[in-house]
Amino acid sequence: MAGKYVILFFYPLDFTFVCPTEITAFSDRQKEFAELNTEILGVSVDSQFSHLAWIQTDRREGGVGDLAYPLVSDLKREISTAYGVLSPDGVALRGLFLIDPEGVVQHATVNNLAFGRNVDEALRVLQALQYVQQNPDEVCPAGWKPGEKTMKPADSKEYFASI
Repeated sequence: MAGKYVILFFYPLDFTFVCPTEITAFSDRQKEFAELNTEILGVSVDSQFSHLAWIQTDRREGGVGDLAYPLVSDLKREISTAYGVLSPDGVALRGLFLIDPEGVVQHATVNNLAFGRNVDEALRVLQALQYVQQNPDEVCPAGWKPGEKTMKPADSKEYFASI
């Protein structure tokens, strides 16, 4: 394999309310992503000093505590702009990008500021991507999970007859 997969996700700001629920959820599940040859990177427009203060603050005190992956500072807003997630207010929307080892964005979602993402869904989409890349003659139907039936693109009738 040429490199690793990357989950690149953007969040609005450090020391806010929804953000730590996502950031800690990804950190708590980092080993599952690592087992799938995947790195996680969180990005906001905060400074590296704000990130450090937030990491050094216990979760029970409004921080995120030790994380199993790095937070990236996008003070110049170049990364947020490049990925199309910079809001008119100057903070990043909740964008999530799944990038394959060749550097190609294979999946993208963008949530508004008020609601968080689902780590289970990010993991499921990663698993589906890896499956179809390893099995190019198959596709994964809606809601597919590892071990479930896939489809042959030329014959969806076979799939529907079997479920």
